[in-house]
Amino acid sequence: MDVAVGGLTVGEAAAHVGLSVHTLRWYEQEGLVSPVDRDTAGRRRYRPEDLDWLRLLICLRGTGMPVREMRRYADLVRTGESTVDERLRLFEEHRDRVLARIAELHRDLDAINFKIDLYRGLGTTCDQAQ
Repeated sequence: MDVAVGGLTVGEAAAHVGLSVHTLRWYEQEGLVSPVDRDTAGRRRYRPEDLDWLRLLICLRGTGMPVREMRRYADLVRTGESTVDERLRLFEEHRDRVLARIAELHRDLDAINFKIDLYRGLGTTCDQAQ
């Protein structure tokens, strides 16, 4: 779906990025989304840059960034270029947490693969493995 010249409604924007309308409004209430343009009737109209921002929020949330850190990041962006160093630190710290989680998932996957290999080797004598 291309973003119409006048922008997307809240429902269209939510569908476009894969959020529920409720979640999109909650993001706004939490201060994660800057106020978006409104049409003459007062309805929100989301532009491509708003959708890009929402996609970033979805990414951050999906990688486990706490809402308070997402809010902090949004505040830093709104403050302007003087906060670039702090934004960089925030992302570097988050990346470190994501990498640690990935390493943990790899260890867990190794354990699962070990069990799969074990059960494949046992065939019908599964009582030997737990």
